[in-house]
Amino acid sequence: MSITVARKIAYDILRRVESENAYASDLLHAELGAQIKPADAALATEITLGVLRWRRLLDFLLDRHLKKPVERLDLPVALALRIGAYQLRFLDKIPARAAVNESVELVKLARKSSAAALVNAVLRKAAAEARTPAENFLAEHASGLAPAERLAILHSHPTWIVERWLARFGEQATIALLQANNTLPPLSCAIHDPSQRSSIVAELEKSGLHVASGQLLNSAISITGGSIVRTEPFRAGQISIQDEASQAVPLLLDTQPADRVLDLCAAPGGKTPPLIRAAGPRGLLVAADVHLHRLKSTRSQLARLGFDQPRLIALDAAQPLPFSKSFDRVLLDAPCSGTGTLARHPEIRWRLRPEQLAEFHALQVQLLRNALAHLAPGGRLVYSTCSLEPEENEAVVAEVLAGPLQISASVRRAPAAKLAATLEARLAPGIGASSLFDGDGQFHTSPALHHTDGFFAAALEKS
Repeated sequence: MSITVARKIAYDILRRVESENAYASDLLHAELGAQIKPADAALATEITLGVLRWRRLLDFLLDRHLKKPVERLDLPVALALRIGAYQLRFLDKIPARAAVNESVELVKLARKSSAAALVNAVLRKAAAEARTPAENFLAEHASGLAPAERLAILHSHPTWIVERWLARFGEQATIALLQANNTLPPLSCAIHDPSQRSSIVAELEKSGLHVASGQLLNSAISITGGSIVRTEPFRAGQISIQDEASQAVPLLLDTQPADRVLDLCAAPGGKTPPLIRAAGPRGLLVAADVHLHRLKSTRSQLARLGFDQPRLIALDAAQPLPFSKSFDRVLLDAPCSGTGTLARHPEIRWRLRPEQLAEFHALQVQLLRNALAHLAPGGRLVYSTCSLEPEENEAVVAEVLAGPLQISASVRRAPAAKLAATLEARLAPGIGASSLFDGDGQFHTSPALHHTDGFFAAALEKS
């Protein structure tokens, strides 16, 4: 029996995610070109992201039929078992025979033929119980499982993350967040020229895509039913793929014509285009990042949008910045844990370690201090992350504002009402700007509440 294209692609990507620390979304984008049939691309994406999201629950269910845990098996064997188990439990339209047999073929292809009988036997048992709710098997261990452990297995997250969220959000909100993280997020796009919205939507629908209005911003659209990158609006630079919360962050800067703008940690460049447009031909935008290869991707992205000569600089923003003049606007979209993007990047949940939150915090504090040192009087800086964790968000801002007087004395949080007014005209119908800000005027989005990535942003102004 031959292996279908979709399962072969999913297997190869999952292997690289595990062995190379790669990101599934990047690999899928690279592999699913025009030569891959849409149906194969859809199934490869479903299996890849599904296995990554549900890995812990799949391993729990598989371990019941194994002498040693899935994680201790050779990687090709573990991946074949997870791929088969995911199809059996979550994909109703896949025949059980195909899911089992092709997983057996995958281990043979990986030169692990000695494990073929094991994969076949375990997956046949998994097929027989695929319609049994996972809660039934958890009930067998009910007396020995703490509430956080039970939720972590059932919703396929690390226990330490669930424990944190239970302590902060409570059980009901935590379950809603876990469920959102295991749901395919909407594919959102930014329309770069809102006046062209009607013609862009018409062209996308002509290409066979289904287009819906954005849930957070009136300049955003949500797309299903096909590949955006193959459409003329995308090739022409009229739209970009970008989560709506991410689209909202640069709007908080309220960049004005002729402003000098610094976009730190800019790669891959998704937040840079609206800043260039807002500053206009008399303005200046400098986009900087520590990774040269990511700046090359940023240049390609900006070139697609018609920005042929962007000012890009490779620098380490954790070191003193090499600028002799200050900037009217500064965007610091800081590196972070990414816990607000676990639906879109499910592999993060298995890589992140709790001690890394303190490491990110220390880096973020240094980045923010360096950025504020180059903010002009009367200027505004927006600090943002795609994290839900207070160590990386509120605690960073609080520490910097309480820090050295030469930075903190002249800096204050921008008033929430002022920020809300900045966003008001950009929001989709039914979204109140004030609902996006906390009592300190800090911006928050939630995968469970807003159906976007979880973002945090704080706007600081210098007197």
